[in-house]
Amino acid sequence: MSALGRVVRAGVGRRRVQTTVMILTTLVAVTASVLAAGLLLASQAPFDHAFAKQHGAHLTAHFDGTKVTAAQLAATTTATGRASGVSAAAGPFRTVSVRPRTASGSDVVPAGVDLPPMTVVGRADPTDGVDDVDLVEGEWATGPGQIVVAHGALPAPLGMRLTIPGAPGGDTLTVVGVARSVTGTADAWVTPAQAEALAPAGSAPTYEMLYRFRQAGTDAQVAAGRAAIAASVPKGALTGSQSYLSVKQEATANSMAFVPFLAAFGLLGLLLSVLVIGIVVSGAVGAATRRIGILKALGFTPAQVVRAYVGQALIPASVGCVLGVGLGNLLAVPVLSEVGEAFEGPAASIPVWLDVVVPAAALALVAVAALAPALRAGRLRTVAAITVGRTLGAGRGRLVRRLTGRLPLPRAVSLGLANPFARPARSATTAAAVVFGAAAVTFGVGLALTLGAVQSGRMLNSAGSVVVGTGGGQAPPGAQAVRADSGPGAKKADPAEVAAALRAQPGTSRFYGTAQAEVSASGITGATTVVAYQGDASWAGPPMVSGRWLDGTPGQAVVTARFLKAAGIRVGDTVTLTEQGRQASVRIVGEAFFTEGEGMELLTGAPTLGALGLDAVPGRYDVQTKPGTDLTGYLAALNRALDPLDAVAMADSGDESSVIAAMDALIGMLTLMLVVVAGLGVLNTVVLDTRDRVHDLGVLKALGMAPRQTVAMVVTSVAGIGLLAGVAAVPAGVALHRYVTPFMGEAVGMNLPASIIAVYDPPLLALLALGGLVIAVAGAVLPAGWAARTGTATALRTE
Repeated sequence: MSALGRVVRAGVGRRRVQTTVMILTTLVAVTASVLAAGLLLASQAPFDHAFAKQHGAHLTAHFDGTKVTAAQLAATTTATGRASGVSAAAGPFRTVSVRPRTASGSDVVPAGVDLPPMTVVGRADPTDGVDDVDLVEGEWATGPGQIVVAHGALPAPLGMRLTIPGAPGGDTLTVVGVARSVTGTADAWVTPAQAEALAPAGSAPTYEMLYRFRQAGTDAQVAAGRAAIAASVPKGALTGSQSYLSVKQEATANSMAFVPFLAAFGLLGLLLSVLVIGIVVSGAVGAATRRIGILKALGFTPAQVVRAYVGQALIPASVGCVLGVGLGNLLAVPVLSEVGEAFEGPAASIPVWLDVVVPAAALALVAVAALAPALRAGRLRTVAAITVGRTLGAGRGRLVRRLTGRLPLPRAVSLGLANPFARPARSATTAAAVVFGAAAVTFGVGLALTLGAVQSGRMLNSAGSVVVGTGGGQAPPGAQAVRADSGPGAKKADPAEVAAALRAQPGTSRFYGTAQAEVSASGITGATTVVAYQGDASWAGPPMVSGRWLDGTPGQAVVTARFLKAAGIRVGDTVTLTEQGRQASVRIVGEAFFTEGEGMELLTGAPTLGALGLDAVPGRYDVQTKPGTDLTGYLAALNRALDPLDAVAMADSGDESSVIAAMDALIGMLTLMLVVVAGLGVLNTVVLDTRDRVHDLGVLKALGMAPRQTVAMVVTSVAGIGLLAGVAAVPAGVALHRYVTPFMGEAVGMNLPASIIAVYDPPLLALLALGGLVIAVAGAVLPAGWAARTGTATALRTE
């Protein structure tokens, strides 16, 4: 090993505290950065690959055949249409919304069950150049009586026979294939002639067009293409559309939700890494001035001295980078596992090149941070470096020491308060490290509170403490929706009797009922779950982003931002619901936040289901009990009253999201790591200061300073810095939280309500302001103990 290598190795091994600090700080920075960038890239790769392979449609557009003809739609793909941004198109395809019934059974679904409504498209060729449909199994429908179902859309395996009630002649279709559309353009496909035959007599024709644009990388570009298409057809002909970006967002939502806060933690980690490593190397240079002089006297050139100190920073940083890459890849596995499964491809993983680029960038930053103090070491003159001691100049900080000495405080405390002014630059960097740590705590606490609010508000009808099931029109996805005119269905409790039983219970505060069914909604492919409310549910409604909650007026609806985007509408627009020929229009009066049903459910009043001929009898009642009510006794008494009515009450246990739990765990881990790094940065600085002042410490001990007073002096020297840094860190952490959380909502296609973002209150802010003090004191405790244990004679002999 060369002389330079031995110097580097000795420096790394001798400064164990500093080495540990540099390993941990780069570990945090690289872990968070690899996770953020890796999830951003890896989560989208399976969709992007499938989209390119199948020539996915940038826009799926639905048209009203009474306002535009098939020939006019075909003209949107001509030279004129393409001049508006269309690069390729397929269609028009005849579409029809049907509710199939199983004519034969399977292991999953017996015969005679009504399946959810689905959008069937008449398409002769699965590979028309746009949205090529990929056959998973079976074959394409080429004749009458054949149907190909979309993968995962229906519990209909190959060979199952389906009937279409209401279709001319009651057509029976046999499932001959299962296929996948990467952009979800249909729930099933038949031949064009079969699609015409399935349409109810006298119904208005509807068409689907699939478009690719020359520019479609952003929502704005897709919206511009949609506007150009809408302008090329008669007004009102375009009834709905779906952007491929919405489909992509839904497919990658869970993993993409991690990216914004991981990027923030990665940035905090990188900045803290640069700062702490600069502190460490600068302190090492200051503490080893005499050693540097000796090295130069032995023949080391200034360039070799610079390389030695940069190398002492890069070696532990390299270890941190290796550990960070490994930890980042390990933490990404559970998040990315479901992305590959969604497209039946290999499990998504972080790109190898990213595992190289991120640590290389981190090491470059470390080298830059270490270079300035290393250059200072290289410029030291040999004689001056050998003769200089570590004792501070007598005049530095003297004025402040005099002023603090006049304060009515113990002498040890006043000395501690004056110490930071002896080395203002070092004190400033210490304060900056504490600010980063305290800001991370404020940011992490805010994220945890926001995710807690999301956890409690993401599921519909979760505000009550008791749920009553009545066997009414509740139709979960895939189940049968009972029609009001279809004869006797399942036994249902009388809503008036259930309401009377609830009111009669002494512990009941308020309640409401809900019925649920699946229908077709204009602009939305496939079935839409409708949740119909009976009674005042304003106390339990989902958090509102804009608009207002249902006020009981018929024809109102509330949906999420994801629904609005998928349907291409805004608050105030109208959505038409269809169920076997019957239609009902609802006006969107508000945008809410919830994730139940992927955020694609439509909330409305009970009369809407009645207008569609569906059972509007509540299948569920949500009850809020009075404060102080014994829930066990209340449930026992209520069930005795409900038993004759064929209804049952149970406690509302709620449903926790494993994704949110994973986020909380990751946020806690990264916050703790940043706090530890900030605390170690303080520890390193206090160690350097204590060693610099060891002779002064011996003098004070000789004059009678007790070990307890020594600890008080050392801790006080950073307590003031920590308190001021904590106060400064709180606004920074709050601002970072308010900036990042909306991006987390956008990542999953949602707008977050103000109530979920505004989670800080004055008592919490006051408590968080003490975070800097805690970090600073925690970092100073160990060096303070070392200083207290140092013998007086030993300290006096140290120079």
